[in-house]
Amino acid sequence: MTKVKVELHSHTSDDPEDAIGYSARDLIDRAVALGYGALAITLHDRHFEDPATTDYARRRGLTLIPSIERTIERCHILLVNFPAESEQTTDFESVRRLKARHPEGLVIAPHPWFPLGSSLGEQRLNAQADLWDAVEISAFYTRLVDYNTPVHAWARTRGVPVVGNGDVHQLRQLGTTFSLVDVDGPVTSDAICEAIRAGRVRVESRPLTHLEAARIALRAILGNLTGRAW
Repeated sequence: MTKVKVELHSHTSDDPEDAIGYSARDLIDRAVALGYGALAITLHDRHFEDPATTDYARRRGLTLIPSIERTIERCHILLVNFPAESEQTTDFESVRRLKARHPEGLVIAPHPWFPLGSSLGEQRLNAQADLWDAVEISAFYTRLVDYNTPVHAWARTRGVPVVGNGDVHQLRQLGTTFSLVDVDGPVTSDAICEAIRAGRVRVESRPLTHLEAARIALRAILGNLTGRAW
């Protein structure tokens, strides 16, 4: 088994919705410096699978997983290791059909309990419980404010693996929360997803300090207000 440090929820300047101040190659370089072995770039409603970037990542020793953060019925979900047709999903039933055609992919519920309009919330999470291959612990929390608290209990009850992700919009977000995945054989996108489905994944995480959280939140707010990265 090979233990692989993995990030499955990240954004770059290619994102059509959010103002991001770094490129895909910048993100790859930072991930490599932090010891990551695999990375999914999950742009909002835009599938990311660029051969030149994938080759650049491979030469740097990083597996780049084709992915998208898709808006389904006004909620964000992560479609990891699916082809470009994942952009065409419009509702949960079309996600199910996509998953049936491409069982090598992962459908992940990101930040489900966060008080965001795009979060699934417990009602939708339960209503679509058969759909999730994993549920996310998000890096944006502190010791006093942590909307991840219900995730582990929900996942245990449903028998669903938990993954740790940064929801990276700023490079400083990479590295505080991540997944360690035990991969059997070559470290490919399919092998990583298979290992997660099988539960061979452990979350490593530390809370942000209040100062770190404030800086991240302030930069995100300024970006949303001005339409440029801070």
